Amino acid sequence: MPENEIKNLKIDHKSKLPLHVQVEELLRQLISLPKYKSGAFLPKEVELANRLGISRNTIRQATNKLEHEGLLIRKKGIGTTVAIHSPLQTSLNNWYSFTHEMKSRGVNVINLDLKLEKVKANARIANFLNIAAGTEIVKLSKLKGLENDPIVYFESYFHPRIDLNYEDDLDKPLYQLLEEKYSILADRSSEHINAITDAGIAKKLKVPSKSPILFRERVVYDPGNRPIEYNLGYYRSDKFTYSIEIKKEG
Repeated sequence: MPENEIKNLKIDHKSKLPLHVQVEELLRQLISLPKYKSGAFLPKEVELANRLGISRNTIRQATNKLEHEGLLIRKKGIGTTVAIHSPLQTSLNNWYSFTHEMKSRGVNVINLDLKLEKVKANARIANFLNIAAGTEIVKLSKLKGLENDPIVYFESYFHPRIDLNYEDDLDKPLYQLLEEKYSILADRSSEHINAITDAGIAKKLKVPSKSPILFRERVVYDPGNRPIEYNLGYYRSDKFTYSIEIKKEG
């Protein structure tokens, strides 16, 4: 979105996509502009609400999401700015979209390889997705990186109610696609992280066969706590830091 088009932000009120999701996408585009990445304050909530013809609560719902992801910093009585991060750092709070997060840090990752297939769920996958072992499900594999420089390899296994195919826009952020096509909202994830060595994965990531790889196992749930996706992520340890922020309760 060119900077001179900021005043032309629009919401499609006839779209089935929830308003707050549309606002979230507009804000992601907005904060990628050089003006805001350089520290300029974002338009105020009331200004955005008036411009888009929606409530301030809808604007706040979207900005809360981006603030929770660590993309925005809000200072009471001052304004909202884009958070400044070191490149190639990811966070447990930012699981929603790897592509969006990297773009916010000035790193435009692309799909170097993509494969969609039907597989039989093994016992482990079946357990996480709460289905019978041997059930046919969709598997989506993505190798992401910069040109010929791979960064991360993902394998996603979906609950049988999600039947992705090559007619879908698989370059689109995954959870946005699920929400638009299946009205399935990713609400939370459960994560397990450890370091591994795997010669096959190392070959995909173009690192020595015995190099340590950051392995992340994730299950994503909808608001009804039903499993959506079982996801495996393999990150190059020389390219990534996985950050965790913990806040003391009370």
